[in-house]
Amino acid sequence: MVSRTIRTRNEGRRTGRPTLEEVAARAGVGRGTVSRVINGSPRVSDRTRAAVEAAVAELGYVPNRAARALAANRTDAIALVVPEPEDRFFAEPYFSDMVRGVGAALADTEMQLLLTLAGSDRERRRLATYLAAHRVDGVLLVSVHADDPIPDMLEQLAIPAVISGRRSARETLAAVDSDNFEGARSAVAHLLARGRRTIATITGRLDVYGAQCRLDGYRAALTAAGRFPDTELTAPADFTEEGGRRAMRELLERCPQLDAVFAASDVMAAGARHVLREAGRRIPDDVALVGFDDSAVARHMDPALTSVRQPIEEMGRTMAQVLLQEIAGRPAELPQIVLPTELVVRESS
Repeated sequence: MVSRTIRTRNEGRRTGRPTLEEVAARAGVGRGTVSRVINGSPRVSDRTRAAVEAAVAELGYVPNRAARALAANRTDAIALVVPEPEDRFFAEPYFSDMVRGVGAALADTEMQLLLTLAGSDRERRRLATYLAAHRVDGVLLVSVHADDPIPDMLEQLAIPAVISGRRSARETLAAVDSDNFEGARSAVAHLLARGRRTIATITGRLDVYGAQCRLDGYRAALTAAGRFPDTELTAPADFTEEGGRRAMRELLERCPQLDAVFAASDVMAAGARHVLREAGRRIPDDVALVGFDDSAVARHMDPALTSVRQPIEEMGRTMAQVLLQEIAGRPAELPQIVLPTELVVRESS
């Protein structure tokens, strides 16, 4: 820091960063008046406001945000918590799109975004200690499993929080989600309309409510078409590419006659595609393939992947906006927002 000399009416010569008191002395007003001007209070006359602003400009005064936040019992920081291991966070486009949406919503605010991965017990304990010290004003929680202790911890600490992907239909935190059920239902209805008769599905982890909703949508579409959902055509996975590979191998062993696959994520669909090609199955001639997310993975596959688009960036923006409203003053009823999905048809089906 460069030290400089400043003169005020009430002091002699001194060095250092100009203070609120020095601005007050230069403007000829009290310290509280300067504070009101800086914080945008309307309880100041135009003449006084102009004098304070002139003193601020002349002295080069910069408000101490940390001190202001402390005085208001605020940290001006939000934590984006992802209870997943690091390798999945960087491999799954869903998370980067979510971060992009959150960042866009916070771009015009003074809030700092802190990214925290909490995929292990050790990381969760460290997070609990950090949050208990109230070092953030609120938390955005993404990709939550049914047995995850973090949501309950946030409620106990009374920290404003918004969750992406509800834990159940009875979610008690503010939540922003996509219509997982309808997205999956429309994907399978599309495959049925294309004449596919033996439609398998690769699910995500079923302790994730969104994955269970996608499985329910798959079953609902088959039932509506007079097809009894066959458990032999359902293979669980974990939203990873390798999980998609394993599940696809299981499905081919059990049902070699299958002619379509609905994968509950684009990444798992990419894994399924590799196995189908290794088995000599042409896409879509022999087996049609549909994913979920409409990520960059879908657009860059060969053939390009039909996928259910969920508005991930919009979800991130909406989460951040809801959280900012909570921080400003918790609403009487916490919102449960479900955004629509859209089937994007490409060459794979």
